[in-house]
Amino acid sequence: MSLAGCGMKPEEPRNLIFAGGEEKRVVNLFGPMEKSNPDAENVLRNAFDVTVGIAEEKFGLTVEYRTYTAENYQEKTYDDVALDRARNNMDDLYLLNPDTIQILGEEGKLLDLSGLDCVKNLREVVKTANTIDGKLVAIPQEVVAYGLFINKDMFDQYGISLPNTPEEFLECCRVFKENGIETPVGANRWWLETFVFAQAFAELYNGGHTKEEIEALNKGESKYSDYMRPGFEFLQEMIDKGYIDAKTAYTYEAIEGEGPDFLAQKTPIVMAYWGAANTKTAYGNTDFEMQVIGFPSSLGQMPVVPITGYGISASAEHLEDTKNVLDVILSDEALQQYAEINKVISSSKNVEVNCIPALKPLNDRIEENIYVLASNANMKMEQWGNTCLVVRMLLGGATVDECMAELDRLQEESIRK
Repeated sequence: MSLAGCGMKPEEPRNLIFAGGEEKRVVNLFGPMEKSNPDAENVLRNAFDVTVGIAEEKFGLTVEYRTYTAENYQEKTYDDVALDRARNNMDDLYLLNPDTIQILGEEGKLLDLSGLDCVKNLREVVKTANTIDGKLVAIPQEVVAYGLFINKDMFDQYGISLPNTPEEFLECCRVFKENGIETPVGANRWWLETFVFAQAFAELYNGGHTKEEIEALNKGESKYSDYMRPGFEFLQEMIDKGYIDAKTAYTYEAIEGEGPDFLAQKTPIVMAYWGAANTKTAYGNTDFEMQVIGFPSSLGQMPVVPITGYGISASAEHLEDTKNVLDVILSDEALQQYAEINKVISSSKNVEVNCIPALKPLNDRIEENIYVLASNANMKMEQWGNTCLVVRMLLGGATVDECMAELDRLQEESIRK
């Protein structure tokens, strides 16, 4: 470059080193994983990369991935770091969990996305869950549904029918236990609240009076503890009877802890999210017939749906580019590709992809619009994170009454805000 510069004619530009043309346009994304290599096995990340690639090509920019992964459960969580970064305007775009969406939305740190073109195609469940004070603050690429992952071969071996109600589920566990299965339910420290949500809110979300019941909870006229007590008593019974190992669950990371025993057919039941059934590093390659069903409830098998989402910083440095990128990755065109790669429930009502056979029982219920929300920004008390922490109190030895007292405290605190 120096030689070329010395050889230029006097009338040519005097920049001796070529700077690469126009200044590089970037959008900074904070998410739980880095950009994957082209040959990586992570299907979920590759699917997202495909949609990002569409936006990068269309607008001639680059989406830079920034990430944080905790090494063990004693370090800061991803949510802790995401909150800190968003509050300090360190990135443009964030992939956020439900509790973080609610916190940042209430603090005014997230942009109202209602004006994006993609919004008109969204499923109502997405808009319901992530709207705060009339502002749509986050949108996911998929509707993440949680269910029970069942070793159907083990159920058939002992002549057990798939459970619909809490009573039937406990009976399944009893039969497994009496036949030498040491721990019928593999659990971790994150996802046991799914049992609670299914039992607590089955009728709230499917009984035709959702809005009125939520208003009563927000005003303190009714208590979350009254809704959730049966679910906590159910968990306590499973702990007392040895159907769940509370001590190990308290420290187990999701899938990493209980997954090996499930894959080795030592444990017939675990709980996980939809995508785990498609991912080879999770439960996408079992040596047995697997089925994914809803959690037991008074209305039968119940999918539990916490809505995550991508949110834009209200003070994003590259605001217009970031809005354009999000609009593209949430377009029907991009979501179709994302859903086909991942075999997931799209956030767009216009996109349908056939799921694998194992997921059909769970998908059938969702297609019937039968589910409960584990995160709802219209509820003043944040659901997913708070309930997870109170369940962890139960795993640590707290009584059901102590857990209910904590829920009452959290509800009163949310009402005072």
